[in-house]
Amino acid sequence: MINRRGPAASVLVGMLAALTIAAMPPASAGEPTEEEAPKVELVLDSSGSMRATDIDGRSRMSVAQQSFDEVVDALPEETQLGIRVLGSRIPVANNQALGCRDTQQIMPVATVDKARAKSAIATMRPTGWTPIGLALRGAARDLGTGETTRRIVLITDGEDTCGSPGPCDVARELAAQGTHLIVDTLGLTLDDKVRRQLTCIAGATGGTYTAVQHQTQLTSRLNQLVRRAHDTYRRTPRQVGGSSRCANAPILSPGVYADRERFAEHRWYRVAVAPGQELRASVSVALDRTLNPDYGVLLRAVSTSGQEIVRGTDAGSGRTDVLSTGLRWSDQRSSATPEPSTSTETGTETATNLVCLVVSNSFSVPAGVQTAPGMPLELTVGVVPSSPTPGGPSLGRGWLLLVVLAGAGLFGGLLTGWLARWRVAVWKEN
Repeated sequence: MINRRGPAASVLVGMLAALTIAAMPPASAGEPTEEEAPKVELVLDSSGSMRATDIDGRSRMSVAQQSFDEVVDALPEETQLGIRVLGSRIPVANNQALGCRDTQQIMPVATVDKARAKSAIATMRPTGWTPIGLALRGAARDLGTGETTRRIVLITDGEDTCGSPGPCDVARELAAQGTHLIVDTLGLTLDDKVRRQLTCIAGATGGTYTAVQHQTQLTSRLNQLVRRAHDTYRRTPRQVGGSSRCANAPILSPGVYADRERFAEHRWYRVAVAPGQELRASVSVALDRTLNPDYGVLLRAVSTSGQEIVRGTDAGSGRTDVLSTGLRWSDQRSSATPEPSTSTETGTETATNLVCLVVSNSFSVPAGVQTAPGMPLELTVGVVPSSPTPGGPSLGRGWLLLVVLAGAGLFGGLLTGWLARWRVAVWKEN
């Protein structure tokens, strides 16, 4: 997928995320620890329909195999990767009951032996049925449980041909278990039924759906998802429900939060910022369905009286992966109006500013694309000691500045005149 943010925006968001996470307190009991490695499992469809040659003139299976090889080569060292396939052993012509149980893990979730992993995928041949629901359930077992987020990446070209268990039902079942499991889906066809099913699977678990039309697109998206598992596994987002207005919005402490935002909705949150502190916030909205061109996401910090303080924005056109933006603000203005906020540790009141964060969007969809559920968003909030930008060098103010400028002009004029006279004298002598 193409990331349409400019370089400056990407650097800003990256700095915000890094600084925010650095400012967060160490994990306490029950929070994710840094010993646990990021875990992701690729689930590859090896059913008979993967023989179709409609992606860059090649078969869907060969395209998936090449993309997988490139992703394995670029795999972060810490990431533990597993591989599960479906429809790889029982031909469609054989018993459907057997074909609908045809899913197996060909590589365990562990530090990857790259040569072995590539060899295992290279031997796959499009063969049988498409038991997606059963494969998802098996992948969840493969990844196990823990405090950090696990990811399943499903690569398929068709809808489930077995019916039971239904893929959407399995996705809802996995989400209800509260095991920090996200399923991202990649569709190798533009079929509308496939799109609806894969969108349902991703939506139930907070994942994303992407329609793939080219081999380079598949490789890029796979790399993004695997690296996302690596980059975000240490801190599982906490679920939060934003409000429709500032007055009753939830008050957030520093951390990472997950929510969903409906189309053209404003989602409000509040953050307490004490004097001498700086608010740093960023938001990422995953675009998990086809959108009409020209859209954007806006993150604003607003005072409780409704005055906008600062904003960050990101925009795209066409189909892209994610929109991200960030902002930072510290109270260095005399006009700021502190509000009393009770300390949860001491029970006393301290003067803080309750700053409202509001996320809004300009999304719309073509006819036939569902708008529910809302788009998954991830909000990162940090509060750190303020670091005002130092003032630049100054030449002074008022009369002092005028004297400096006049002196510089006089000296420049004299120097220019002297050089001109010297050049005339040399010309006359020659």
